[in-house]
Amino acid sequence: MTDLPTAAHPTLEVKEVDLLRPIQWVALAWQDMERAPRPGFMLGALMAGVGAALFWMARNDFWWIAGMLSACMIFAPVLVTGLYDISRRLERGERTGFRDSLRIWRTGDKRLIHFGLLLALSSAGWLLCSAALIHALLPKSVYSPADFLKYVVLQPEIGLFEIWLLMSALIAALMFASTLVTIPLLLDHPSLTVWQAVNTSWRVVALNPLACTFWACLLFLFTSLGIGSAFLGLLPVVPMLAHASWHAYRDLVTYDPAVH
Repeated sequence: MTDLPTAAHPTLEVKEVDLLRPIQWVALAWQDMERAPRPGFMLGALMAGVGAALFWMARNDFWWIAGMLSACMIFAPVLVTGLYDISRRLERGERTGFRDSLRIWRTGDKRLIHFGLLLALSSAGWLLCSAALIHALLPKSVYSPADFLKYVVLQPEIGLFEIWLLMSALIAALMFASTLVTIPLLLDHPSLTVWQAVNTSWRVVALNPLACTFWACLLFLFTSLGIGSAFLGLLPVVPMLAHASWHAYRDLVTYDPAVH
């Protein structure tokens, strides 16, 4: 296992951006995809294939589908870490390829593993909370997606679906704030702890609530389109959102080239 450098990192200051700045992140992402298309396409194809296979196997079980989608949404920032490194290399003017997108996983950075475990616990927590809520407030059992649609979404009484939606939105907001720039920070600052990175991510959201909300909406929109197109849309969506997330990090957190 390779030892990580322990040089001190600079003081991390967060920056304020305009409401529509996320559009620029997407535009910069497309430029990265044009300059290094192969890594993103291969990772997008991998995630699309795995997602479609899991969905097909669990198509008749609502809780397996819910768990699978939750895991995909939460683990995506970790799985595309290699594409963040591709964007970093491109901004340095370096040549890069698919092997470079795998390099970060050969460094033995345990912080990524620890953060991934935290995300896994969060995903499991949302699933357990959803199951407990539906079991407590619904006299019928939910097994299939059709059951969830019939007994939860389309029920005539107001209450259960709204509470479930509010709870899911709250957990999603907490996870978004915790992951917005965390993985790029860990990649860019080898001496940074997971909690320092998460704290910085929260400060970014606190300083840019409108821009971050707009970015969250774009993430949800593109991800929904990618999954809703029988997962084929993930081929361009995965690399686009990964590269855009790197440029979001560059815009939202101060960067001192002399330290790197």
